Amino acid sequence: MNDLDASVFSALFKKAYEKCFGHPMSGPLTETESRLFSEKILDQTGLVIGAKSIKNYSSFVLSPANGKEENPSVATLDTFARFVLDAPYTDEVQRKNKQSHYPYWFQYRQQFQQPTKKQSGRKKQAAIVALISSILAATTLLIFSPAGKKKEKDFTDDFHQLQQDSLSRNGWFLKAKDDEYWNRRNESPGHLTLFTLKGDNWPDSVNQPNIKNLLLRKNNADCFVAEIHLSEFVPLQNWQQAGMLLLEDTSFAGKSLRLSLVYNDFSGGFPKSREIILQAIISGGKATDKPEEIVHQLLFKIDSANEKLVRQNLLHSALRVEKNGKSFRLLFANGSMPNSAFREILNRDIDMKPAFIGLFALKGFVDSSTVIPAKIDLFRYTPLMCKR
Repeated sequence: MNDLDASVFSALFKKAYEKCFGHPMSGPLTETESRLFSEKILDQTGLVIGAKSIKNYSSFVLSPANGKEENPSVATLDTFARFVLDAPYTDEVQRKNKQSHYPYWFQYRQQFQQPTKKQSGRKKQAAIVALISSILAATTLLIFSPAGKKKEKDFTDDFHQLQQDSLSRNGWFLKAKDDEYWNRRNESPGHLTLFTLKGDNWPDSVNQPNIKNLLLRKNNADCFVAEIHLSEFVPLQNWQQAGMLLLEDTSFAGKSLRLSLVYNDFSGGFPKSREIILQAIISGGKATDKPEEIVHQLLFKIDSANEKLVRQNLLHSALRVEKNGKSFRLLFANGSMPNSAFREILNRDIDMKPAFIGLFALKGFVDSSTVIPAKIDLFRYTPLMCKR
Protein backbone atom coordinates (compact mmCIF):
# COMPACT_ATOMS: atom_id res chain seq x y z
CA MET A 1 0.00 0.00 0.00
CA ASN A 2 1.08 3.58 -0.59
CA ASP A 3 1.24 6.01 2.32
CA LEU A 4 -2.25 7.40 1.72
CA ASP A 5 -3.88 3.95 1.54
CA ALA A 6 -2.01 2.82 4.65
CA SER A 7 -3.21 5.82 6.66
CA VAL A 8 -6.77 5.41 5.37
CA PHE A 9 -6.72 1.69 6.22
CA SER A 10 -5.48 2.47 9.73
CA ALA A 11 -8.32 4.93 10.31
CA LEU A 12 -10.84 2.53 8.76
CA PHE A 13 -9.72 -0.42 10.90
CA LYS A 14 -9.94 1.66 14.09
CA LYS A 15 -13.40 2.89 13.11
CA ALA A 16 -14.56 -0.69 12.43
CA TYR A 17 -13.10 -1.84 15.75
CA GLU A 18 -14.94 0.91 17.65
CA LYS A 19 -18.19 0.01 15.90
CA CYS A 20 -17.75 -3.68 16.80
CA PHE A 21 -16.68 -3.31 20.44
CA GLY A 22 -18.13 0.08 21.42
CA HIS A 23 -14.84 1.70 22.50
CA PRO A 24 -11.59 2.88 20.85
CA MET A 25 -8.83 0.37 20.18
CA SER A 26 -6.07 0.49 22.77
CA GLY A 27 -4.06 -2.67 22.04
CA PRO A 28 -3.65 -5.60 19.62
CA LEU A 29 -6.62 -7.96 19.43
CA THR A 30 -6.64 -11.33 21.15
CA GLU A 31 -7.63 -14.46 19.21
CA THR A 32 -11.08 -14.42 20.86
CA GLU A 33 -11.62 -10.74 20.01
CA SER A 34 -10.46 -11.37 16.44
CA ARG A 35 -12.95 -14.22 16.01
CA LEU A 36 -15.78 -12.06 17.40
CA PHE A 37 -14.77 -9.17 15.11
CA SER A 38 -14.75 -11.53 12.10
CA GLU A 39 -18.20 -12.90 12.98
CA LYS A 40 -19.66 -9.40 13.43
CA ILE A 41 -18.40 -8.39 9.98
CA LEU A 42 -19.84 -11.58 8.44
CA ASP A 43 -23.19 -11.13 10.21
CA GLN A 44 -23.60 -7.57 8.93
CA THR A 45 -22.00 -7.66 5.48
CA GLY A 46 -22.22 -11.30 4.35
CA LEU A 47 -18.48 -11.19 3.57
CA VAL A 48 -15.53 -12.91 5.23
CA ILE A 49 -12.36 -11.49 6.73
CA GLY A 50 -10.40 -14.19 8.55
CA ALA A 51 -9.82 -13.84 12.29
CA LYS A 52 -6.08 -14.43 11.88
CA SER A 53 -5.83 -11.61 9.34
CA ILE A 54 -7.76 -9.28 11.64
CA LYS A 55 -5.38 -10.07 14.50
CA ASN A 56 -2.39 -9.27 12.27
CA TYR A 57 -4.01 -6.07 11.02
CA SER A 58 -4.52 -4.85 14.60
CA SER A 59 -0.79 -5.15 15.35
CA PHE A 60 0.10 -3.39 12.11
CA VAL A 61 -2.35 -0.54 12.71
CA LEU A 62 -1.01 0.13 16.21
CA SER A 63 2.69 -0.16 15.31
CA PRO A 64 3.15 0.10 11.54
CA ALA A 65 6.88 0.75 11.85
CA ASN A 66 7.60 -2.17 14.17
CA GLY A 67 5.30 -4.92 12.90
CA LYS A 68 5.20 -6.95 9.72
CA GLU A 69 3.97 -4.92 6.77
CA GLU A 70 0.38 -5.79 5.85
CA ASN A 71 -1.10 -5.38 2.39
CA PRO A 72 -4.84 -6.14 2.53
CA SER A 73 -6.55 -6.65 -0.81
CA VAL A 74 -8.96 -4.04 -2.18
CA ALA A 75 -11.76 -6.57 -1.55
CA THR A 76 -10.79 -6.70 2.15
CA LEU A 77 -10.63 -2.90 2.34
CA ASP A 78 -14.05 -2.72 0.71
CA THR A 79 -15.44 -5.23 3.25
CA PHE A 80 -14.20 -3.14 6.19
CA ALA A 81 -15.71 -0.04 4.54
CA ARG A 82 -19.04 -1.82 3.97
CA PHE A 83 -19.09 -2.70 7.68
CA VAL A 84 -18.38 0.88 8.77
CA LEU A 85 -20.76 2.49 6.24
CA ASP A 86 -23.66 0.07 6.94
CA ALA A 87 -23.78 -1.16 3.35
CA PRO A 88 -26.55 -3.56 2.26
CA TYR A 89 -25.98 -7.25 2.95
CA THR A 90 -24.38 -9.16 0.06
CA ASP A 91 -22.08 -12.11 -0.63
CA GLU A 92 -18.93 -12.66 -2.69
CA VAL A 93 -20.84 -13.73 -5.81
CA GLN A 94 -23.20 -10.74 -5.69
CA ARG A 95 -20.33 -8.32 -5.10
CA LYS A 96 -18.27 -9.79 -7.92
CA ASN A 97 -21.19 -9.55 -10.33
CA LYS A 98 -22.47 -6.09 -9.39
CA GLN A 99 -19.84 -4.19 -7.40
CA SER A 100 -16.45 -5.51 -8.47
CA HIS A 101 -15.22 -1.89 -8.55
CA TYR A 102 -15.37 -1.92 -4.71
CA PRO A 103 -17.28 1.38 -4.34
CA TYR A 104 -17.41 1.49 -0.54
CA TRP A 105 -13.64 1.47 -0.13
CA PHE A 106 -13.21 4.32 -2.60
CA GLN A 107 -16.13 6.18 -1.02
CA TYR A 108 -14.46 5.94 2.39
CA ARG A 109 -11.03 6.78 0.94
CA GLN A 110 -12.38 9.91 -0.77
CA GLN A 111 -12.65 11.85 2.49
CA PHE A 112 -8.89 11.56 3.06
CA GLN A 113 -7.82 12.86 -0.35
CA GLN A 114 -6.54 16.40 -0.81
CA PRO A 115 -9.07 18.81 -2.32
CA THR A 116 -8.50 19.51 -6.00
CA LYS A 117 -8.18 22.91 -7.60
CA LYS A 118 -11.29 24.96 -8.14
CA GLN A 119 -13.29 23.52 -10.97
CA SER A 120 -14.24 25.43 -14.06
CA GLY A 121 -17.90 26.28 -14.50
CA ARG A 122 -18.43 23.53 -17.08
CA LYS A 123 -16.66 20.88 -14.96
CA LYS A 124 -18.55 22.00 -11.88
CA GLN A 125 -21.86 21.69 -13.75
CA ALA A 126 -20.90 18.19 -14.92
CA ALA A 127 -20.01 17.19 -11.36
CA ILE A 128 -23.39 18.44 -10.10
CA VAL A 129 -25.20 16.46 -12.82
CA ALA A 130 -23.23 13.34 -11.89
CA LEU A 131 -24.04 13.83 -8.21
CA ILE A 132 -27.77 14.20 -8.94
CA SER A 133 -27.67 11.05 -11.10
CA SER A 134 -26.01 9.13 -8.27
CA ILE A 135 -28.63 10.32 -5.80
CA LEU A 136 -31.47 9.31 -8.15
CA ALA A 137 -29.90 5.89 -8.68
CA ALA A 138 -29.49 5.36 -4.94
CA THR A 139 -33.08 6.47 -4.32
CA THR A 140 -34.36 4.03 -6.94
CA LEU A 141 -32.36 1.23 -5.33
CA LEU A 142 -33.86 2.00 -1.92
CA ILE A 143 -37.39 2.12 -3.34
CA PHE A 144 -37.12 -1.24 -5.04
CA SER A 145 -34.98 -2.87 -2.34
CA PRO A 146 -36.63 -2.09 1.03
CA ALA A 147 -34.23 -1.69 3.95
CA GLY A 148 -31.33 -2.26 1.58
CA LYS A 149 -31.81 -6.04 1.59
CA LYS A 150 -31.11 -8.21 -1.40
CA LYS A 151 -34.00 -10.14 -2.88
CA GLU A 152 -33.93 -13.74 -1.72
CA LYS A 153 -33.86 -16.51 -4.29
CA ASP A 154 -34.67 -20.22 -4.23
CA PHE A 155 -31.60 -22.27 -3.38
CA THR A 156 -30.82 -25.99 -3.52
CA ASP A 157 -27.52 -27.65 -2.67
CA ASP A 158 -26.99 -31.33 -3.48
CA PHE A 159 -23.46 -31.22 -1.98
CA HIS A 160 -21.65 -32.57 -5.01
CA GLN A 161 -19.10 -29.76 -4.63
CA LEU A 162 -17.68 -29.51 -1.12
CA GLN A 163 -14.49 -27.52 -1.66
CA GLN A 164 -14.29 -24.54 0.67
CA ASP A 165 -14.56 -22.01 -2.17
CA SER A 166 -17.60 -23.83 -3.60
CA LEU A 167 -19.36 -23.77 -0.24
CA SER A 168 -18.54 -20.07 0.19
CA ARG A 169 -19.88 -19.24 -3.28
CA ASN A 170 -23.12 -20.98 -2.28
CA GLY A 171 -23.40 -18.79 0.81
CA TRP A 172 -22.20 -21.30 3.43
CA PHE A 173 -19.79 -20.53 6.24
CA LEU A 174 -18.46 -22.71 9.04
CA LYS A 175 -18.52 -22.17 12.80
CA ALA A 176 -16.39 -24.03 15.40
CA LYS A 177 -14.28 -25.95 12.88
CA ASP A 178 -12.93 -29.34 13.88
CA ASP A 179 -10.22 -30.01 11.32
CA GLU A 180 -10.10 -33.80 11.73
CA TYR A 181 -13.78 -34.38 10.99
CA TRP A 182 -14.35 -31.41 8.67
CA ASN A 183 -11.69 -32.87 6.38
CA ARG A 184 -13.90 -35.98 6.11
CA ARG A 185 -16.97 -34.05 4.92
CA ASN A 186 -16.77 -35.52 1.40
CA GLU A 187 -16.11 -39.16 2.27
CA SER A 188 -19.56 -40.18 0.96
CA PRO A 189 -19.88 -38.92 -2.65
CA GLY A 190 -22.91 -36.72 -3.28
CA HIS A 191 -23.38 -35.99 0.42
CA LEU A 192 -22.18 -33.55 3.02
CA THR A 193 -20.99 -35.77 5.86
CA LEU A 194 -21.10 -34.25 9.34
CA PHE A 195 -20.31 -36.18 12.51
CA THR A 196 -21.99 -36.41 15.91
CA LEU A 197 -19.22 -34.65 17.81
CA LYS A 198 -19.40 -33.62 21.46
CA GLY A 199 -21.32 -30.37 21.79
CA ASP A 200 -24.77 -28.83 22.11
CA ASN A 201 -26.56 -25.49 21.88
CA TRP A 202 -28.39 -26.52 25.07
CA PRO A 203 -25.94 -25.40 27.78
CA ASP A 204 -25.50 -27.04 31.17
CA SER A 205 -23.82 -26.00 34.43
CA VAL A 206 -20.39 -26.88 33.07
CA ASN A 207 -20.46 -26.35 29.28
CA GLN A 208 -21.18 -23.30 27.18
CA PRO A 209 -23.17 -23.68 23.92
CA ASN A 210 -20.96 -25.06 21.18
CA ILE A 211 -21.65 -27.11 18.05
CA LYS A 212 -18.58 -28.19 16.10
CA ASN A 213 -18.63 -27.97 12.30
CA LEU A 214 -21.91 -26.07 12.31
CA LEU A 215 -22.53 -25.13 8.67
CA LEU A 216 -24.51 -21.90 8.37
CA ARG A 217 -26.01 -19.60 5.77
CA LYS A 218 -27.67 -16.20 6.06
CA ASN A 219 -31.45 -15.86 5.90
CA ASN A 220 -33.05 -12.54 4.94
CA ALA A 221 -36.62 -13.72 4.32
CA ASP A 222 -39.39 -13.23 6.87
CA CYS A 223 -41.23 -16.22 5.43
CA PHE A 224 -39.59 -19.31 3.94
CA VAL A 225 -39.40 -23.10 3.67
CA ALA A 226 -36.15 -24.89 4.56
CA GLU A 227 -35.55 -28.63 4.49
CA ILE A 228 -32.74 -31.18 4.66
CA HIS A 229 -32.63 -34.77 3.44
CA LEU A 230 -30.57 -37.40 5.29
CA SER A 231 -29.37 -40.77 4.03
CA GLU A 232 -29.06 -43.81 6.32
CA PHE A 233 -28.86 -41.79 9.52
CA VAL A 234 -29.72 -44.16 12.40
CA PRO A 235 -28.71 -42.80 15.84
CA LEU A 236 -28.25 -45.59 18.39
CA GLN A 237 -26.60 -43.95 21.42
CA ASN A 238 -27.43 -40.91 23.59
CA TRP A 239 -27.75 -38.14 22.38
CA GLN A 240 -26.67 -38.75 18.80
CA GLN A 241 -28.66 -36.51 16.47
CA ALA A 242 -28.62 -34.50 13.27
CA GLY A 243 -30.87 -31.83 11.87
CA MET A 244 -31.46 -28.16 11.24
CA LEU A 245 -30.89 -25.17 13.52
CA LEU A 246 -32.45 -21.71 13.11
CA LEU A 247 -30.61 -18.91 14.91
CA GLU A 248 -31.10 -15.20 15.49
CA ASP A 249 -27.31 -14.82 15.80
CA THR A 250 -24.25 -17.04 15.54
CA SER A 251 -23.15 -16.66 19.18
CA PHE A 252 -26.23 -18.51 20.59
CA ALA A 253 -27.13 -15.32 22.49
CA GLY A 254 -30.46 -14.89 20.69
CA LYS A 255 -33.43 -17.17 20.18
CA SER A 256 -33.10 -20.47 18.34
CA LEU A 257 -35.14 -23.41 17.08
CA ARG A 258 -33.58 -26.86 16.71
CA LEU A 259 -35.28 -29.70 14.82
CA SER A 260 -33.54 -33.07 14.78
CA LEU A 261 -33.69 -36.84 14.50
CA VAL A 262 -32.46 -38.14 17.87
CA TYR A 263 -31.66 -41.31 19.82
CA ASN A 264 -33.04 -41.36 23.38
CA ASP A 265 -32.87 -43.83 26.24
CA PHE A 266 -33.11 -41.37 29.10
CA SER A 267 -36.00 -42.52 31.28
CA GLY A 268 -35.60 -40.65 34.58
CA GLY A 269 -35.19 -43.86 36.56
CA PHE A 270 -38.01 -45.77 34.87
CA PRO A 271 -37.26 -48.93 32.87
CA LYS A 272 -35.15 -47.93 29.91
CA SER A 273 -36.54 -47.99 26.42
CA ARG A 274 -34.30 -47.50 23.38
CA GLU A 275 -36.04 -44.97 21.17
CA ILE A 276 -35.53 -42.88 18.07
CA ILE A 277 -37.50 -39.68 18.34
CA LEU A 278 -38.16 -36.41 16.60
CA GLN A 279 -37.24 -33.51 18.83
CA ALA A 280 -37.74 -29.78 18.51
CA ILE A 281 -36.34 -27.33 21.06
CA ILE A 282 -36.68 -23.57 21.26
CA SER A 283 -34.30 -21.48 23.33
CA GLY A 284 -34.52 -17.88 24.44
CA GLY A 285 -30.74 -17.51 24.33
CA LYS A 286 -28.90 -15.79 27.15
CA ALA A 287 -32.09 -14.12 28.34
CA THR A 288 -33.35 -17.48 29.67
CA ASP A 289 -31.61 -20.50 31.16
CA LYS A 290 -34.13 -23.23 30.28
CA PRO A 291 -34.94 -24.22 26.69
CA GLU A 292 -38.39 -25.58 25.90
CA GLU A 293 -38.88 -28.98 24.26
CA ILE A 294 -41.89 -28.42 21.99
CA VAL A 295 -41.70 -31.76 20.16
CA HIS A 296 -40.76 -35.18 21.58
CA GLN A 297 -42.37 -37.61 19.17
CA LEU A 298 -41.58 -41.31 19.24
CA LEU A 299 -40.72 -42.82 15.86
CA PHE A 300 -39.35 -46.25 16.78
CA LYS A 301 -38.74 -48.38 19.86
CA ILE A 302 -35.64 -50.43 19.13
CA ASP A 303 -34.88 -54.01 20.11
CA SER A 304 -32.74 -56.77 18.65
CA ALA A 305 -35.64 -58.10 16.61
CA ASN A 306 -36.55 -54.87 14.76
CA GLU A 307 -33.26 -52.98 14.39
CA LYS A 308 -32.92 -54.08 10.76
CA LEU A 309 -36.46 -52.84 10.02
CA VAL A 310 -35.70 -49.49 11.70
CA ARG A 311 -32.63 -49.06 9.50
CA GLN A 312 -34.70 -49.80 6.43
CA ASN A 313 -37.26 -47.16 7.43
CA LEU A 314 -34.48 -44.61 7.92
CA LEU A 315 -32.71 -45.18 4.61
CA HIS A 316 -34.15 -41.78 3.72
CA SER A 317 -35.40 -39.12 6.13
CA ALA A 318 -36.13 -35.42 5.81
CA LEU A 319 -36.88 -32.47 8.08
CA ARG A 320 -38.73 -29.34 7.00
CA VAL A 321 -39.46 -25.98 8.62
CA GLU A 322 -42.11 -23.69 7.15
CA LYS A 323 -42.20 -20.13 8.53
CA ASN A 324 -44.98 -17.65 7.83
CA GLY A 325 -44.61 -14.63 10.09
CA LYS A 326 -44.71 -15.99 13.64
CA SER A 327 -46.24 -19.27 12.52
CA PHE A 328 -43.85 -22.23 12.34
CA ARG A 329 -44.85 -25.56 10.83
CA LEU A 330 -42.52 -28.53 11.41
CA LEU A 331 -42.69 -31.63 9.20
CA PHE A 332 -40.91 -34.98 8.83
CA ALA A 333 -40.65 -37.72 6.20
CA ASN A 334 -38.96 -41.13 6.24
CA GLY A 335 -38.95 -44.43 4.42
CA SER A 336 -37.03 -46.87 2.27
CA MET A 337 -37.71 -44.68 -0.79
CA PRO A 338 -36.48 -41.06 -1.16
CA ASN A 339 -39.89 -39.67 -2.14
CA SER A 340 -41.84 -40.39 1.07
CA ALA A 341 -44.47 -37.77 1.90
CA PHE A 342 -43.95 -35.17 4.60
CA ARG A 343 -46.28 -35.24 7.60
CA GLU A 344 -46.90 -32.43 10.05
CA ILE A 345 -45.56 -32.81 13.58
CA LEU A 346 -46.22 -29.31 14.93
CA ASN A 347 -47.83 -26.02 13.98
CA ARG A 348 -47.53 -23.15 16.45
CA ASP A 349 -46.55 -19.51 16.83
CA ILE A 350 -42.97 -18.75 17.90
CA ASP A 351 -41.77 -15.19 18.35
CA MET A 352 -38.39 -15.30 16.64
CA LYS A 353 -36.78 -14.01 13.45
CA PRO A 354 -34.03 -16.42 12.40
CA ALA A 355 -31.16 -14.67 10.64
CA PHE A 356 -29.24 -17.92 10.02
CA ILE A 357 -30.07 -21.50 9.06
CA GLY A 358 -27.60 -24.19 10.09
CA LEU A 359 -26.96 -27.88 9.46
CA PHE A 360 -25.51 -29.89 12.33
CA ALA A 361 -24.75 -33.23 13.95
CA LEU A 362 -23.94 -33.65 17.66
CA LYS A 363 -24.09 -36.00 20.63
CA GLY A 364 -24.56 -33.52 23.49
CA PHE A 365 -22.01 -32.98 26.24
CA VAL A 366 -21.39 -36.69 26.81
CA ASP A 367 -18.28 -38.79 26.33
CA SER A 368 -19.99 -42.19 26.32
CA SER A 369 -21.57 -42.01 22.86
CA THR A 370 -19.47 -42.86 19.83
CA VAL A 371 -19.11 -40.53 16.86
CA ILE A 372 -21.18 -41.55 13.84
CA PRO A 373 -21.62 -39.91 10.40
CA ALA A 374 -24.71 -37.98 9.35
CA LYS A 375 -24.89 -37.91 5.55
CA ILE A 376 -26.86 -34.91 4.28
CA ASP A 377 -28.06 -35.54 0.74
CA LEU A 378 -29.77 -32.21 0.05
CA PHE A 379 -30.63 -28.80 1.45
CA ARG A 380 -33.45 -26.77 -0.08
CA TYR A 381 -34.48 -23.20 0.74
CA THR A 382 -37.47 -21.33 -0.71
CA PRO A 383 -38.32 -17.73 0.31
CA LEU A 384 -42.06 -17.01 0.32
CA MET A 385 -44.45 -14.08 0.22
CA CYS A 386 -45.84 -13.82 3.74
CA LYS A 387 -49.55 -14.61 4.06
CA ARG A 388 -51.55 -12.48 6.42
